[in-house]
Amino acid sequence: MEFDALLHARYSVRAYKPDAVEPDKLESVLQAANWAPTACNRQPFRLIVLETRGREAELGRIYHRPWFVQAPVIIAIVTLPDEAWSRRDGANYGLVDAAIAFDHLILAATDLGLGTCWIAAFDPQAAREVLQLPESAVPVAFTPLGYPADQPGIKKRKALSEIVKNGSW
Repeated sequence: MEFDALLHARYSVRAYKPDAVEPDKLESVLQAANWAPTACNRQPFRLIVLETRGREAELGRIYHRPWFVQAPVIIAIVTLPDEAWSRRDGANYGLVDAAIAFDHLILAATDLGLGTCWIAAFDPQAAREVLQLPESAVPVAFTPLGYPADQPGIKKRKALSEIVKNGSW
């Protein structure tokens, strides 16, 4: 898909078909995250692939919407702040790196006809418990991954004049 069309095609899917995600497509979206740029190429994130079948109640603790567990797969991304590059003022880029990687994953999924929905409003404690995360890992986001069973709505975006400044603020 042309990049511009891909950007317009991506939307937050909130209904999924039960159809399995083919292993080669799953690997492709995971590889897209792996190829994402990160500060100093440290890749301070981990992707956790969760099959939903039989784990709906457990995974529902993380995010309570029924459609969250409709897809056959959920992918979590966690950051490892101790592995991330930090700027001189101490700003840790682990969250930025994870966000870039997850965006690559989501765009790759769209390109393959798969649906996703970036979930940040999850229960962090439940996520830690369900994923059995070590203390050094911080959950960042989740997405279901599967074939959409809904249609995109109308997208609203600000005009470029509202978000672009030239030369200075």
